[in-house]
Amino acid sequence: MENLRIINTDATNIHQFGMCGYKNTKNEGYRMKLDWIKQRYTEGMRYKMLVSEEKGAIGGIEYLPGEFAWRPVVADGYLFIHCIFIFPKDAKGKGYGQKLVGTCIDDARQTGMKGVAVVTRKGTWMAGKELFLALGFEVTDIAKPDFELLAFKFDPGATDPKFTTGWDDKLRKYSNGLYLLTSGQCPYTQKAVVEISEAAENDFGIIPKVIHLETAVQAQEVPCAFGSFCIIYNGKVVADHPVSQTRFRNILNNEKQS
Repeated sequence: MENLRIINTDATNIHQFGMCGYKNTKNEGYRMKLDWIKQRYTEGMRYKMLVSEEKGAIGGIEYLPGEFAWRPVVADGYLFIHCIFIFPKDAKGKGYGQKLVGTCIDDARQTGMKGVAVVTRKGTWMAGKELFLALGFEVTDIAKPDFELLAFKFDPGATDPKFTTGWDDKLRKYSNGLYLLTSGQCPYTQKAVVEISEAAENDFGIIPKVIHLETAVQAQEVPCAFGSFCIIYNGKVVADHPVSQTRFRNILNNEKQS
């Protein structure tokens, strides 16, 4: 049996661990994530690493009070999981994910929260719901195209977390042109912003408007369930997570033909 520890990170030791697979100080996305997370500690961010004496860092979990979630949700009183990740490719079925989510549930119980909430999806770039359902989470809301908001509630009568509303109205402010809504929450988004901006200008003659989200309030106003990243073209969400240059070109070509 592996000797596992869960390490609580803070501004003094976070640089010792990889974040979502990144641990290269020369990478701009990693540096932005490092700066972003250091600012979030004052808001109650917990970034915990699962570490094995034999293998080193195995995975991690990022969560904070729902009031400060970087997703378009109303989850006041809950701890909200932004992301959970496991490094080894052979780690499935070993209970690592359950161990990490379990420490978040324990944290919520000990600090008097209503429970734990998380956004999942069937597609890529976000955890699936199966792990959470197995631990007793329940679906409390859904959003297009395949996002689900789940909650583990200590009191069945507690208010359910919900996605924010009025997304169609919020999209109107992005009705003319190409917009990239981005943040430091995910270290992969900066690469996507650079590559998509290059493709937009070189292939389509479009200079995108890049909007850097600086606060949770701004992220909660994003009209797409991913929250911390979104591509909007002429008032329509065309990508709800970072995409490659090739994928972006296909998306925009299809939009222009429709």
